[in-house]
Amino acid sequence: MVPNQSAARRPSGFLWLSVLLTFIWFAANSSFAISVIATGAIISVVLAYMFTRKPGAWRDVRLSPGRLYHFVLYTCVFLIELVRANINMMRYVYAPRIKINPGIVRIRTRLETPVGRLALASSIALTPGSLVVDIDGDSLFVHWLDVKTTDTDEATRVIAGVFEEHLRKTFG
Repeated sequence: MVPNQSAARRPSGFLWLSVLLTFIWFAANSSFAISVIATGAIISVVLAYMFTRKPGAWRDVRLSPGRLYHFVLYTCVFLIELVRANINMMRYVYAPRIKINPGIVRIRTRLETPVGRLALASSIALTPGSLVVDIDGDSLFVHWLDVKTTDTDEATRVIAGVFEEHLRKTFG
């Protein structure tokens, strides 16, 4: 008999992923109607179960007040950077002459978990003007619309620096 059967049956990271998906659902829908809340909670629980039933990327993610706090801070930072990137793109679109220097730069991340790296890559891709084209170990290769520097450390600071600290404290 397994000493702790409830822990053996419960998928690792299930609760954390359920909370994360529910938060994203509420943010995307901006509604507190009972039907919307119930639908979001059900979908979140089903998706969390599907993603965590086998050992994988979510096994090292644990829910704690500190991690939740840094996730909320990350969300705020992401929204601010999203607005900044959109304003910057608007400058390019409405400029009489577009002066850009597109290219692919390499950045390094200190994030150790696959979920943390995925969150960083998604954050970069969702902000206009940049797109992650490849991940190789601790390196991300980013297509940057207007390359400011090709130095790996400086590019890392400019592109990922605002996200990385909170993601590290959230996902590891």
